Amino acid sequence: MSVRVGVIGATGAVGQRLIQQLAPHDDFEIAALTASESSAGKPYSEAAKWRASGPIPDGVGDVTVVETDPSAVGDDVDLLFSSLPSSVGERVEPAFAEAGYVVSSNSSNGRLDDDVPLVIPEVNADHVDLIEVQRDERGWDGALLKNPNCSTITMVPPLAALDDAFGLESVTVSTLQAVSGAGYDGVTSMEIIDNVLPHIGGEETKMETETCKLLGGFDGAELSWHDVEVSASCNRVPTLDGHLENVWAETAEDAGPAEAEQAFRDMPSVDLPSAPEQLIHVHEDPNRPQPRLDRDAEGGQAISVGPVQETPDGILFDSLAHNTIRGAAGASVLNGELLLERGYL
Repeated sequence: MSVRVGVIGATGAVGQRLIQQLAPHDDFEIAALTASESSAGKPYSEAAKWRASGPIPDGVGDVTVVETDPSAVGDDVDLLFSSLPSSVGERVEPAFAEAGYVVSSNSSNGRLDDDVPLVIPEVNADHVDLIEVQRDERGWDGALLKNPNCSTITMVPPLAALDDAFGLESVTVSTLQAVSGAGYDGVTSMEIIDNVLPHIGGEETKMETETCKLLGGFDGAELSWHDVEVSASCNRVPTLDGHLENVWAETAEDAGPAEAEQAFRDMPSVDLPSAPEQLIHVHEDPNRPQPRLDRDAEGGQAISVGPVQETPDGILFDSLAHNTIRGAAGASVLNGELLLERGYL
């Protein structure tokens, strides 16, 4: 029997990606779509300016959009996927959790809260059990689970592989981030064509803090953050989809290119429906990975790395992920699958 799910913030870019991921899903059935008050009461096909590739999935266009309020969603929905702006999410998501809904959220609000699990299933699936602490402390019947920022999720799985094999001391990263990461109206053509924007507000801080939480430990009661030092410089480039990052990792033990590549290949995936068969794809060609060639690896859920080079203190590699799939909607769906597997629905 399928789990009935809803998408809150369903008309936006990530909301549309979520619908694409959820509509054909064997375990999830779309039962509710929410948006702003101005969209409520309209069929989704009228409320949303559909900009995702391909048509609106069958059956979704006729769904009546409701307001983003717990009283409007219905008691028969088991799981909500949130793609709300953080300014809205910080108010709305706790209200849904307090009302008994389990929320898998892509929004940045609350990611660093002590009792909110921030999860990449292949990296720190055990952190999902922080929900028990969250429910005890907040008195919620529901729960709130977060996936990290799209730039963070691009580099953390390879870093987790290195940390497991050699230990991590410090990380320096420079990003080349696609325009879709800013949303459809986020960057104008006059800004980005023939140009690179050398600053993305708040992005560096997200990478520097979320990484330490994701790589930390959980003892069943509280999290201990990793002490790795992370320095990030984030840049917007004229690519549609796919964040490419140049990562310098200082390791505690010596890690040559061959050993690092093997650690990447050995990083296990997870037994979830949307998970890639091979989490990290290693490219030895010095011209790979490239956004146009590699962002869609395994449905956009895999991470691509290469080439791996040795430095005096560790290694240098490029890492690439599809920012609106692995870095956003696909990550939320994976977390929803993890919630289902762990019995939180």
